[in-house]
Amino acid sequence: MSDIVLHNYYRSSTSHRVRIALEMKGLSYDYVPHHLRHGEHLEPAYLRINPQGLVPTLVWNDGMLLTQSLAIIEFLDESKPEPPLLPEDPSGRARVRMLAQMIACDIHPVNNLRVLTSLRTLFGAGDQDIANWFRHWVNEGFQPLEKILASSPRTGTFCHGEAPGLADICLAAQVTSNARFGVDLAPYPTIARINAACMALPAFQKAAPQNQIDAE
Repeated sequence: MSDIVLHNYYRSSTSHRVRIALEMKGLSYDYVPHHLRHGEHLEPAYLRINPQGLVPTLVWNDGMLLTQSLAIIEFLDESKPEPPLLPEDPSGRARVRMLAQMIACDIHPVNNLRVLTSLRTLFGAGDQDIANWFRHWVNEGFQPLEKILASSPRTGTFCHGEAPGLADICLAAQVTSNARFGVDLAPYPTIARINAACMALPAFQKAAPQNQIDAE
C-alpha cells in the first residue's frame, strides 16, 4: 500500500492531469476510483474526504489532503523537484502557467461533466447540442492557444522548450477529452504536434484513461 492516495475517475481530465504528473515524478500511489456517472463522488463517505464532491483528491503521506488539479501538480513539483514541471526563470514559469490556465481555467470549467449534465437536465439539450457546445468552447480556447504556441520562439518540442511540463499535462488531458466529442485537430497543427510528442512518453501513456483500472 502506498503513502499516496489518488481519488479519481479514469475519464476525468483533471484526474488525468494529476496521474500524468505522478507518473512523470515516478511516484507510486493507490488508485481509488469514483464513478462520476454513477454518482459515487456524491456518496457521504467521499464527501467526508472532499466536501466539494469533485475529483481528483490527493491524500499525501502525512495525511494532508489536496484538491484542485493545478494546486496538486504544483505541490508535487515542489515536493519532488525532478523532473521539473515549471521552468526556473520567472518569465518562463509565468508563461507555462498562462498556457496551462488557458485550458484549465477557460476551456475545462464550461465543459466538465457537471455543466454538460446541467445542459441536458435544465435546458433539455440533446447529445448533438452537448457535442456542439463542447466543440465550441474548445475551439474558442484552442484558436488563440495555437497562435501563441506557433508564434513563440519559446515553444519547442513541447509547449515550453524541450521537456514536458505543466502546460503539456493540461494540453494532453484536454486533447484526450476532445476525442470523445469529435474535436478536429487539423486547424491546430502545433497543438497536435505537441500532443503527439507527449503521447510518445511512457508517463503520458501510463496515465491515459484507457489504461486505468476503472476504464470502461
